[in-house]
Amino acid sequence: MEIAVVGGGAAGMTAALTAKRNGVSVTVYEKNDRVLKKLLMTGNGKCNFTNLDFSKDYFRSDSCPDIRTYFDTFGVKETIRFFEGLGLMVKNKNGYLYPYSEQASTVSDLLRLTCDREGVRSKVGAEVKKLQKKDGRFTVETKEGKETYDRIILACGSKAGPKGTVSGSGYLLSASLGHSVLEPVPALVQLRCRESFFKQLAGVRTECGLTLYLDGKKEAYERGELQLTDYGISGIPVFQFSRYAAKALSEKRNVAVSMDFLPCISKEAYDRLIHNRYETKKGQKAEEFFLGITNKKILQLLIKLAGLRSDEKIGEENRKKWEKVYSLLRNLETQISECNPFENAQVCAGGVSMEEVTETLESTIIPGLFFAGELLDIDGRCGGYNLQWAWTSGHIAGENASKKEK
Repeated sequence: MEIAVVGGGAAGMTAALTAKRNGVSVTVYEKNDRVLKKLLMTGNGKCNFTNLDFSKDYFRSDSCPDIRTYFDTFGVKETIRFFEGLGLMVKNKNGYLYPYSEQASTVSDLLRLTCDREGVRSKVGAEVKKLQKKDGRFTVETKEGKETYDRIILACGSKAGPKGTVSGSGYLLSASLGHSVLEPVPALVQLRCRESFFKQLAGVRTECGLTLYLDGKKEAYERGELQLTDYGISGIPVFQFSRYAAKALSEKRNVAVSMDFLPCISKEAYDRLIHNRYETKKGQKAEEFFLGITNKKILQLLIKLAGLRSDEKIGEENRKKWEKVYSLLRNLETQISECNPFENAQVCAGGVSMEEVTETLESTIIPGLFFAGELLDIDGRCGGYNLQWAWTSGHIAGENASKKEK
């Protein structure tokens, strides 16, 4: 049996190695000049390849009713065993698993070299232009020519990634074979805001609680280190709900985020802070009165937004204004205008509909066609979950595509 894997990323190479170990011939087609190129950039080059804190709720899909079955087949334990079998030493950082070297190249090299050693044939710089099935065989067409195979695994990835490394061609190939593609949008990405004041906050990092509102209704809450840029908001908590924002923006809905710069303080404790601070510091200039609560740049902005001058003394005559500063510290709202483009995103939300694949990741439309990885309509949170989906789906597709005909 001969299998072609279209896409030499994390999912594709896992599928290729799994299929090869089942005794079939495997050829990987990769459009870039080397396989596993995107993997080198994951986890800031350290490759957080999975996470011990695992739940199906950490994954999102608009077409998959229950993702659990896939991870029951090949989950975190199986992933660890798989990579240790390749020779990887694993480092545990509070449940986040990395190669002990903390180099993504270690994971990439081990997977690539193992595939080479075990006989997986890799064709780099080979973008697949067309796929067809005729008389029970698949034809793979590149600029070099055509080859035929018994089965195909599409693992082309998504549009997310630096320019020149991704193309989204997998969506076109899937659609050409009759599959539905849910419109992909950037996910795990920064959000751009309408307000001009963000230029004053560029470079600030601070603990923050963030609430996402879609058409005025609360959609999600995240807490962590917020990174403020000259155009808007970034950081892990923003990434975690960015897919909802991106989907809503594509539907022309209103998207807003409320920022709480003191998320660790209860309402009761905050009320006491306000009272005690006034009793001990009234009469001081505004910039001095609020100094010490949070980042100075944030305070300067909020003082201005509340209508206070920085040299204005705090007292009963301007109570409404300084109370406004306290209110903004707990609820500074921003309107989201757009998300950053695909080239800034770590993954995409959307893709080939999960309603058109079986539990083995085989197409329900074209027998012998399998899917794996980010091309499918499944995306995860930050923390190694998207790579776990790559390993899981790659293994399942490779295992089932290589099964002999009954």
